Amino acid sequence: MVANTKKNKAIAAKVDKTKSYSIEEAVKLLKECSKERKFDETIDISFNLGIDPKHADQQVRGVISLPNGTGAKVRVAVIAKDAAKQAEAKAAGADIVGAEDLIETIKSGKIDFDRVIATPDMMGLVGQVAKVLGPKGMMPNPKLGTVTPDVKKAVTEAKAGSIEFRAEKAGIIQAGVGKASFDEKKLVQNVAFIIDAIQKAKPAGAKGTYMKKVTLSSTMGPGLKIDLSKAA
Repeated sequence: MVANTKKNKAIAAKVDKTKSYSIEEAVKLLKECSKERKFDETIDISFNLGIDPKHADQQVRGVISLPNGTGAKVRVAVIAKDAAKQAEAKAAGADIVGAEDLIETIKSGKIDFDRVIATPDMMGLVGQVAKVLGPKGMMPNPKLGTVTPDVKKAVTEAKAGSIEFRAEKAGIIQAGVGKASFDEKKLVQNVAFIIDAIQKAKPAGAKGTYMKKVTLSSTMGPGLKIDLSKAA
């Protein structure tokens, strides 16, 4: 629970809980609220989708690169055995590179990274740590571009701020879309971009209202409901 401090009261006073905000209004307000903090807050977006991910035809998952990045430092691990691929990964900025040794490290529970990329020939070994990486949303997947022979491209995109999104059990997707210090226009562009991407990812089995609710918030700030009719 957030402490009821003077700062939090000042922030709460700026928010109309009954209102649905345009993207521009929400970004402007969150940036104003963030001035009350002593650190650079992350701006997050949350989608409440009208789907049941338990059904194969209602799953929403993908990867996108925001036009202005996320501002977050992404630690990337690359699982590759070929020396040339390892060299490519390191040159592209991978934080951890390895093969069987890295698999053993993961098995031990030492997860010192945010994204895992693997070459196709290593997937037999990677399967051994599926129970460790899967629940954390880090299991390499060819559909997401994290199982690929082009490790240079994959690492570069991950470092540049590509986002993997996946609807959880309740049809919820959450992602960081930038920092409060970002230029207002850049944040608006990022938010509009991911809303459009999730809309385009609507599964064939989705019935009724697909995007039930979209909320924009900051690390310690308020949650603002987005008016999707103004998000086009």
